Amino acid sequence: QVQLEESGGGLAQPGGSLRLSCAASGRSFSSNGMGWFRQAAGKEHEFVAAISLSWSGGRTYYADSVKGRFTISRDNAKNTVYLQMNSLKPEDTAVYYCAVRRSYSSISYPNPSGYDYWGQGTQVTVSS
Repeated sequence: QVQLEESGGGLAQPGGSLRLSCAASGRSFSSNGMGWFRQAAGKEHEFVAAISLSWSGGRTYYADSVKGRFTISRDNAKNTVYLQMNSLKPEDTAVYYCAVRRSYSSISYPNPSGYDYWGQGTQVTVSS
């Protein structure tokens, strides 16, 4: 059974940092792209960042709203993907979800339809 477990969420001050982790179990995802999405209260699900599978170079993709502040990375040996979030803003407050991209999907990385497995989410709150 595939499981994704996010951790690292919590309360941060504006300008602060948090590092989210997403540990996958049940199978290896070294051959799959992985992504992070978020959903703020009363808002739509929003793409945050994604990283392609390793053999294709681990190319990264970011939403304009987080570009230059967030960094996605992966450790295939640990079957884990990370999201380093710096210079946090109150508008970054949301539940953050990690997801595993469907193999050989041609759907664009920001489209949640291209992802097969999702974690339960971790709350990130940015407030002074």
